[in-house]
Amino acid sequence: MFFSFTKKAAVAKGVAALLLAVGAAASVQAQTDNLHRQSSIYEAPTDPLVLKKLDKWQDQKFGMIIHWGLYAVPGMIESWALCSEDWIERDSTVAYEDFKKWYWGLNKEFNPVNFNPEQWASAAKAAGMRYLVFTTKHHDGFNMFDTKQTDFKITNGPFAAHPRANVAKHVFEAFRQEGFMIGAYFSKPDWHSEYFWWPKYATPDRNVNYDIRKHPWRWNQYKQFTYNQLSELMHDYGSMDILWLDGGWVRPLETVNDEVRAWGAAIPEFSQEVDMPRIATMARQAQPGLLIVDRTVHGPYENYQTPEQRVPDHKIDNPWESCMTLGNNWGYVPNDQFKSPTKVIHSLVEIVAKGGSLLLGVGPKPDGTLPEEVVERLADIGEWLEANGEAIYSTRATAHYQDGSTFFTQGKNKLRYAIACLPEGEAVPTTLEWSGNMPKRGSKMKLLHNGKTVKWVKEGEKVRVYLPKSLSKEKGAYPALAFAFTAE
Repeated sequence: MFFSFTKKAAVAKGVAALLLAVGAAASVQAQTDNLHRQSSIYEAPTDPLVLKKLDKWQDQKFGMIIHWGLYAVPGMIESWALCSEDWIERDSTVAYEDFKKWYWGLNKEFNPVNFNPEQWASAAKAAGMRYLVFTTKHHDGFNMFDTKQTDFKITNGPFAAHPRANVAKHVFEAFRQEGFMIGAYFSKPDWHSEYFWWPKYATPDRNVNYDIRKHPWRWNQYKQFTYNQLSELMHDYGSMDILWLDGGWVRPLETVNDEVRAWGAAIPEFSQEVDMPRIATMARQAQPGLLIVDRTVHGPYENYQTPEQRVPDHKIDNPWESCMTLGNNWGYVPNDQFKSPTKVIHSLVEIVAKGGSLLLGVGPKPDGTLPEEVVERLADIGEWLEANGEAIYSTRATAHYQDGSTFFTQGKNKLRYAIACLPEGEAVPTTLEWSGNMPKRGSKMKLLHNGKTVKWVKEGEKVRVYLPKSLSKEKGAYPALAFAFTAE
């Protein structure tokens, strides 16, 4: 919840320091009240190049999504404080227009002089991540690339003279150098654009604030603005694998079904479509095989689905990823509470076993570096993947994907993997057992942690595995143990 500050303080130079408490509370609220719901409808692509890229993406399993923008300066929730909806709290003594001016005025303060995309890419690689999604523009409309469509961008402010002012370009290049698949996050709504939030009217919620049916010229200007920005990203920023479009309420009216209405957000009685067929044609001419992820807008431009901040409770046969935060927030918030490496590893294992990928969110500080605690936790996750990645990367789901806290995957080499998630902080037991996915009689089972074979026996409908005593010496040292075997 936004704490009290006077109108004078709201526009003062030092207000950013006072807002440090904003982000955590508001973002936690956002994660419970404002999640993108996954649609239950999926339409598989038919373009052979897209299918090939989709198969490659499904091999990667673990990616990083980076939210970085004006909101990093005060360390608050990304964009949403600009939106007047019931779940957003602001100080009642500050006029809404004054707040918007203050927020958008942060572009005069955002000066990430220590911007270090190589640090980000190195940390992601150390974590075992293999693809990137970078926020080129969030809903607040501030651009992290050198767009020619507006002056509201990182290259027009105190950072403009920096040799790396065109931030997105250098982020993409740094991650390409580490072998990552590259994705551009882009918000379909743009609350700073006069063609989306027309200054003539109030801005009551996340939607366009005028009737598109009565003002078609203005909306056509917005569609062209969106097309032009996406064209810049597709033509001027190197090879792209993924176009990750957020803001699922900006969609054709015919796609608004009961699932969308259940979000609880206001839904206008007119289309807010941005002409995805035209955008997709342009984008794939520039980037053949491009994966397009028009989140929650089921149809030909949602090449994979994106449940947010949760692990689905069952296996999903469509391509999908869970986008989740390492902390409580998408962007940088001081004193954020981060998930333990064990918790992230357990989520990754469960997601992969259910057929998905994990896109883990981190937020760089306003100076352009990742918090050290984030770097350390990513390294711990990567240490586990270094030894056990064979059971994660390039695998697919099996029919019997879970037995309690043990999950199963299958490699393209036909090997089966059992990944036993161990309680955090506890010692490794002397034996493990599971049902289903029985090893072939007389076959060997390998413990991926050390590459050695382990003894196993079949007991009725269960398999019992005997673990080396050396594993039980250090409590909490093993988040999960993975085994490779040939299944019956």
